[in-house]
Amino acid sequence: MNNTGTITDQGIAVDVTTLNKYANGRHALVAQGGGQKGIFTAGVLDSFLEAALDPFDVFYGTSAGALNLTSYLCRQKGLGKAFINELTVRPEFFRLFKHIRRKQRLDLDWAFEQLIAPPYLLDIDVGRFALGDREAYAAVTNIHDLHDEYLPIFSHQWSDVLKATCAIPALYRHEVKIDNQLYVDGGVSAAIPAQEAWRQGARLITVIRTEPVALNEEMQDEQSANSLNAFLNRVGLEQPLGAIQSRIAERTASWRLDFDNFLKQRIARSKLIDTEQKKPVLNGGRWLFGSGDVYRLCHLLGDQFDAGVMDMLLVHHQTFTLTHNFMIKPPDDCFILQIAPEEPLRSSPLLSKPEDLEFDYQLGLQAGKRFIEQYTALTCRPPVVHDNAYLNF
Repeated sequence: MNNTGTITDQGIAVDVTTLNKYANGRHALVAQGGGQKGIFTAGVLDSFLEAALDPFDVFYGTSAGALNLTSYLCRQKGLGKAFINELTVRPEFFRLFKHIRRKQRLDLDWAFEQLIAPPYLLDIDVGRFALGDREAYAAVTNIHDLHDEYLPIFSHQWSDVLKATCAIPALYRHEVKIDNQLYVDGGVSAAIPAQEAWRQGARLITVIRTEPVALNEEMQDEQSANSLNAFLNRVGLEQPLGAIQSRIAERTASWRLDFDNFLKQRIARSKLIDTEQKKPVLNGGRWLFGSGDVYRLCHLLGDQFDAGVMDMLLVHHQTFTLTHNFMIKPPDDCFILQIAPEEPLRSSPLLSKPEDLEFDYQLGLQAGKRFIEQYTALTCRPPVVHDNAYLNF
């Protein structure tokens, strides 16, 4: 049974007959992170707002994905784009060379101060009203055991929750404390929280990706590398997620050595890529905002890249691989519908060019409009919205 489908800015590949079997089930909207690559997600969600489309029962987002879902639920069309296109490009938010000289971290605190002030004025009260009795969660990673957790976005601690889901270790200045627990970026343990949506009863899961759905070059390289295959077999990739994370926590010397050797190979490769591109590239990592080559960060961190960061990279690698496999072949009781760019986005997680951000935003708009055009045909349902879902905007 083909219970997966894809909608991109260029086309659609969905088995409508199969999808209709799940159309009346609990419908989750899941948004991947991606830093400035989240401009694609902003485009998709802005197209939904323009069409007054909100048929979803529950929401899950990681990092920039959670921020985009927040602006969507607050019914503030263009706010997600403005956050990325205006605030994340400012030197107050991040400047590469100041970071390298350790004079500046990623300033999420400054960004959120701007987000609630004019001209942006994020309206959380509207978001709570629009959400109604539904649920919206941001993925975070508990620093104690590196397990994923899901915190309500529209709680009274909403600002801390959004900071936590974006708090990249070694880039943001510290972990975020919520209810006596310390959290970092949700992308470490749940870059795409589709599995959590399924675990909580969603049976139609729409996932907005910031990278193409097709098996990418990095995954192919890693799956074919003998040293990495040996490493993955040793830690037991076939085991359930909880068992894998518990095993990771043990941190045995043998797999740590293997992974260290693997990382050195990836770092060497990333340096070569940076040299060929002749421009500063912070990362591209799925973990560092959500897509690309996570290992590029390592040579920028230097001695900040300690054993703790290595553990997080390991957790990220394994959990993302599990999620990747889950979405390629989901359980028979759910349907995964992915909205994604047809080709790799032009923007980067950070340091993107303005014209690249605008280009990727337009791709998101196109993909979102294609989803809207096909929605009734795909689900045999009119594009109705939930009670309280829309105000006059």
